[in-house]
Amino acid sequence: MAPRARHVVAKALGINLREDLEKPGASTFSERTDHTFVEESPQVLEYLTGLVPSRKESYHYVLSLFPFVSWIGHYNAQWFLGDLVAGITIGAVVVPQGMAYAKLANLPVEFGLYSSFMGVLIYWLFATSKDITIGPVAVMSQLTGGIVADLAKTLPEYPGHVIASALGILAGAIVLFIGLIRCGWIVDVISLTALSAFMTGSALNIVVGQIPAMMGISGFSTRDAPYLVFIHTLQGLPRTTLDAAMGLTALTMLYAIRAVCSYSAKRWPKHQRLIFFLSTLRTVFVILLYTMISWLVNRGLPKDQIKFKLLLDVPRGFQHAAVPVLNQRIASHLAGYLPATVIVLLIEHIAISKSFGRVNNYTINPSQEMVAIGVSNMLGPFLGGYPATGSFSRTAIKSKAGVRTPFAGVITAVVVLLAIYALPAVFYYIPNASLAAVIIHAVGDLITPPNTIYQFWLVSPLEVFIFFVGVIVTVFSTIENGIYCTVCLSAAMLLFRILRAKGRFLGRVRVASVLDDHVVGDDFRPIAYGTFTGSPEAPFRNVFLPITHADGSNPEVELDNPYPGIFIYRFSEGFNYTNASHSLEYMTEYIFAHTRRTNLTHFERQGDRPWNDPGPSRKKLKAAVAAGANAATADVDTSKPTLKAIILDFSSVNHVDITSVQQLIDVRNQLDRYASPDTVDWHIACISNRWAKRALAAAGFGYPTMRPDVPHLRWKSIFSVAEIGGAQSAAAAAELEDNEKELESLHRRQSHAPDLEAGLSKGGDQSSPVETATATATEEYHGTSAAAPHARAAGCTLNSGRTVAVHGINRPLFHVDLTSALQSAIANVEARAEVDGNELPAVGEQPKKSDSGEATDTSGSSS
Repeated sequence: MAPRARHVVAKALGINLREDLEKPGASTFSERTDHTFVEESPQVLEYLTGLVPSRKESYHYVLSLFPFVSWIGHYNAQWFLGDLVAGITIGAVVVPQGMAYAKLANLPVEFGLYSSFMGVLIYWLFATSKDITIGPVAVMSQLTGGIVADLAKTLPEYPGHVIASALGILAGAIVLFIGLIRCGWIVDVISLTALSAFMTGSALNIVVGQIPAMMGISGFSTRDAPYLVFIHTLQGLPRTTLDAAMGLTALTMLYAIRAVCSYSAKRWPKHQRLIFFLSTLRTVFVILLYTMISWLVNRGLPKDQIKFKLLLDVPRGFQHAAVPVLNQRIASHLAGYLPATVIVLLIEHIAISKSFGRVNNYTINPSQEMVAIGVSNMLGPFLGGYPATGSFSRTAIKSKAGVRTPFAGVITAVVVLLAIYALPAVFYYIPNASLAAVIIHAVGDLITPPNTIYQFWLVSPLEVFIFFVGVIVTVFSTIENGIYCTVCLSAAMLLFRILRAKGRFLGRVRVASVLDDHVVGDDFRPIAYGTFTGSPEAPFRNVFLPITHADGSNPEVELDNPYPGIFIYRFSEGFNYTNASHSLEYMTEYIFAHTRRTNLTHFERQGDRPWNDPGPSRKKLKAAVAAGANAATADVDTSKPTLKAIILDFSSVNHVDITSVQQLIDVRNQLDRYASPDTVDWHIACISNRWAKRALAAAGFGYPTMRPDVPHLRWKSIFSVAEIGGAQSAAAAAELEDNEKELESLHRRQSHAPDLEAGLSKGGDQSSPVETATATATEEYHGTSAAAPHARAAGCTLNSGRTVAVHGINRPLFHVDLTSALQSAIANVEARAEVDGNELPAVGEQPKKSDSGEATDTSGSSS
């Protein structure tokens, strides 16, 4: 819109365009720089334009959907050899596991093979992880089995595999959509505590549910809550059958082989790789062994005379390959189960792939992994598959087997395909109890060990409580309820912390960095133990710490407000509509407690006081008047300073909203009335988001409020400046010279190493630099430090180069750091005191006139 038309429309609608926000401030500083920098606010059109992908971005998006394109052209024989070994190894593991997990899902065993085949065959095309293996997993199978059992009552006309396939398509479509819009970050809302509780509770649920099958105990439902299944198992121990011999011994053998291999790997480290493959194939060995035993015992017997339960007939090939049945009736009944299904599909897969990516030094794309999961689960049901995701145990085996690329999945698919067509006759004699033992052994690693829980306790005790709540809910209820409970509790804890967040008031202290027994940058003045013996010109700097030492800093370091009436407040958990009220309430309460009103006669009569500030009691008022005090100021502590300025540290704030800004405006108006007839200066430091700057500037922050009663007062604008010129600049040359001096001094110290070691044996670690806080009598309130001569020297150097303001000169109250904000605040408070005719106290009582207008840390000033 043309500027003229824009003004006409704005005037007609009564809108103040606030174009004054882009004008430079009242400063002559810009005239002494080579370039005047006026910071412009971001525009909505700019934001919307950034959301529209360019042609190049669209091309890269399409290319990112098929990551194999980036590496398949470089495939070589060495990669193939590693993939071949890993693929065959995983194939040997996934066949017995797939059949066992299908039993968990209340489905015939062949459906586990179908899911295993499609998962490994499809995944490699979309994978960003070389280690992950998609297929049936224990937790997802248990969840699917519960859903199949529930819908068998409400939809008896549909077989279980139809329900499972429909569930896979619906959940896969949701996950695929999330991946295509690149919202993979959504998994980050699920905490590690919730994940650990979910895995532990699910593992306990599965173990308890498989014990009856391993023992041959029947007569009750293993789909009940785990505690009920456990009670019924104990009650059914007298009904134990010969299946227990095939189950308990198989479970014992699995753990024995793993223990022997673990010991052997430590005893003979040269043969670790061979031992690893022997340990990996223990499941195959045990299944084959007990299948042979079963064949010897049951061969020739009719089905009604076999000694223990067997898998019996397993159809050859893909007997259930067809278009899945999915109609509105099935979808409506599955809708309530989809959230838990999607969560299980995502959290285990993404957590595993991220973990192994970090271990093997590559980065996965969570959004693309969701695409892979979604496509696999949408295509798998066409061959009879049910929901599948990444497996922790098989991924660990695949990684250790030396997999080189995701193409190993194709080799695994070939092994599974051979099993589907060539081994059904062998599958007939596999004992059910031995498969139950395989499941129990596989999920045992999902249980969080006590040492990990102890580490959780050291990091965050409250989250340990959430962990146990999630486990208990899963054990006494269902896996779905356990998932929802832990996720909701973690979110509630996060929300509570944000809602009740309150910032911290900071105090200033001068520190110097110490290396060995010398101050860094002042190596010729050693430090005696506990005492600094350097000169006032030592390279000190200002740091700002919480006044209450809530950060764990040394309580002996004296901290106070950096200047009477000036407060530095740091937001701790951001600044938005959830915590703005609580954070600002704490700030105002603290300020009211540590300051007094500027106008002591604000309430001349008792009746002028508001109901919420009634003042002293009548008894105290009479006593004060009798003592000669003024009735209007009887309850005022005149030793407290008046409120002058507030510095907000926005280092933890990246976004503000309408609610938070409006509440900040309300507090500003409240404190202006409190400080009347003065106005409170608001300085904002360390603000890094352009939209946050725009919002605050629109609310009147970022530039000074001129006093109408003193029109001739000009604002002292202090700007942080930087020299431009890159490696050829004077600043770069000075830095290089300082580095060379530091190296020389380091060599000198090393040449006297024996003496230093002897002297430092009484102190701490001489190898690591430490920060020594000082509180000497020479410390002043104002913003300059003891290193001022060095700063002035640096300023002279800057004058010889090209200098520019770091922040826009149109917003002089937005500062690059707390030091420049404090310098600006003090300079203007003292300038205002001079105009008002107030005499500044001496150092040690109240601050006297400071030279804060002089910039340190490469700051410039003007008035």
